Amino acid sequence: MRKKFVILLALTFLGSSVATASAPLAGMPPVLDQNDIYAADRPNQFSDVVKNFPQIAYVPNHTSNSLTEIDIKTMKVIATYPMKRGPQHVVPSWDLKTLWVNNNEGNYLTPINPANGKPGKPVYVHDPYNLYFTPNGKYAIVMAEADQQLVFRDPHTMAIKKVVPVTCKGLNHADWTKDGNYFVATCEFTGQLLWVNTAKMKVEKYTTLPRTHSKNLPMPQDVKISPDGSTFYIADMMSNGVWTMPADNFGKFGFIPTGLEAHGLYVTRDSKYMVISNRGEGSISLLRFSDNKIVSKIKIPGGGSPDMGGITADGKQFWVSGRYNAVVYVFDLENRKFIKSIKVGKEPHGLSLYPQPGRYSIGHTGIFR
Repeated sequence: MRKKFVILLALTFLGSSVATASAPLAGMPPVLDQNDIYAADRPNQFSDVVKNFPQIAYVPNHTSNSLTEIDIKTMKVIATYPMKRGPQHVVPSWDLKTLWVNNNEGNYLTPINPANGKPGKPVYVHDPYNLYFTPNGKYAIVMAEADQQLVFRDPHTMAIKKVVPVTCKGLNHADWTKDGNYFVATCEFTGQLLWVNTAKMKVEKYTTLPRTHSKNLPMPQDVKISPDGSTFYIADMMSNGVWTMPADNFGKFGFIPTGLEAHGLYVTRDSKYMVISNRGEGSISLLRFSDNKIVSKIKIPGGGSPDMGGITADGKQFWVSGRYNAVVYVFDLENRKFIKSIKVGKEPHGLSLYPQPGRYSIGHTGIFR
């Protein structure tokens, strides 16, 4: 009898541990489809919060210190606003109600009202290179690249809650596991990745990308998780492709060549493909998730510098900044061809298309779930 009791107790404890380990981040909206964490991002599937917002491309011009706004339907510039120094990315807030312009060099976040596209009063935030939100909406996370810090802040007031120093250089992009308990962040200047515990606000592991596809130190950029939550994809500018890493095996890598200076990663509205911007060769590649194959490459006539952007709400187009060409590029994803360039300010960077489908934003130029 005692033996049976001990076995029962052990099984009960084990079951409890497994349940705890796999439980989603407290407060995170439930995943709609375990096979597709982007299930809420289907074409024009707007939440009530954003459904009446005008469809605008918000383009931060880093060197011009301005924000260009383009009507997505007409592809015409409709406004340009001055910004604080060095705007890098335009980031939708977790609750979808605000767009934040990351004025990195000026040390300010400028709120934009997406109901009318007008900027509000800037909020002082030191070194806001990039901005993310925890999947439960509890914290904003500033990627303070120069300060080498992850700064957890109030998602509305931006008051500091916790500062987490990192030992790597070039902290910039991130994405979360399916359950929201961890996120992977990239450090471009030291070729490293971070494994961060969301609830504990703690860096638990570091790893360095291999040099097997580059003589130089890898330079990781954007990171994105697969629809089924099994795999992280990491764009690497120096290796000219994308690394794959199992979500449950931090530091184990595979590699997919995509093009010169792979940079930004974007999941299509049907969750079947990932768009990859190849900044060094003026092209975008389409990767098929089902077999990790590159099925198409679309080149910009005469070359270009596609950097960061997003997919239109209807899923038909991909818009991306031309970092060193002072333009925005528009691609036709349905027919897989280049459409046009739109003139903007100097050194456009992390443009955001808004509104987007989805229930909440975890940041960058628009990662919605």
